[in-house]
Amino acid sequence: MTKGVTILGLLVLLLSCKSENDTSEHELGLVYNVLRDVDIDNYEVFSMNLDGTDKKNITDLYNVEWTYYSYQDTLYFISDRGACKRCYFLYKSNFKGENVQKVSNLELADSWMSTRKDGSELIVKPKLIIESTFYILDGNGKIIDQLDTGLPFAADPLFVNDGKQVVFRGGKTSGKNITGFDEELYIIDEDGQNRKQLTHYPEKDSTAGRFGYRAGAPKLHPTENFVTYQSKQNGKYSLYAVSLDGSKTWKLTENTQNEGWHDWSPDGKWLAIELFDDEQSQFHIGLMNWETKEMEVLTDDTFQYQQAPNFIWKSRD
Repeated sequence: MTKGVTILGLLVLLLSCKSENDTSEHELGLVYNVLRDVDIDNYEVFSMNLDGTDKKNITDLYNVEWTYYSYQDTLYFISDRGACKRCYFLYKSNFKGENVQKVSNLELADSWMSTRKDGSELIVKPKLIIESTFYILDGNGKIIDQLDTGLPFAADPLFVNDGKQVVFRGGKTSGKNITGFDEELYIIDEDGQNRKQLTHYPEKDSTAGRFGYRAGAPKLHPTENFVTYQSKQNGKYSLYAVSLDGSKTWKLTENTQNEGWHDWSPDGKWLAIELFDDEQSQFHIGLMNWETKEMEVLTDDTFQYQQAPNFIWKSRD
């Protein structure tokens, strides 16, 4: 009898865990960055439905606000509100822009970020003279650990393999303004050991130049063992993929437009992509059905720069 009760209890526990982690019941939206006023350098975070309707400015402060990451129903964004121009600090809110909270008093660099341990720990790039270090914050914004990559330049950290490793964009010189900047994607253990280069920009291709992305910010496919990134090759920005062991690299998509920052839906069925022309005169947000490869452009020409889409759980009414 006791054994039967124990087995039943385990089944109930397993079912409740599945329900808690199942994202299918959560309606998704998109958040993205918009240059609202170029004259005053005003960037805002906008939200919209997956069909492109109900676009809203959810920050609306005439400062610089950029989002590079969302976890479930939490939107993370950097902002220079209440600080010097482009002095960024981390904030969070929901899909509607409500319940805005400052996460940390740590000044951050302009970089993507990610979480592990069910969103309770966040890896960020601080604004430091030494460009090689990432900080790990707890839910209250307290620094609980740091990761030294050992490279002169490191940005856009992404937790992979249940947070035991980090994929990041790294370079052997300290920035794009240095001749010979050679950014690639690397993977490293959480303790700073076993750093390995994952991507290798084609030796005979020089079209990325000094200021184009050889390897842009990495994004993890949620159900398969690879990361995706933008790269300017043969004169065009496209999305590429690389396995986490670096053994395989391939072109991910075949679009006529240039492709930039992007994000995967939690189930891996949708890919939101920043699309732009060769002159970078107009940026749009597109949504691709990953199974059919059909693409729908969700934005119009109201704003020139509409970038960095991220999926987020929509707020419950």
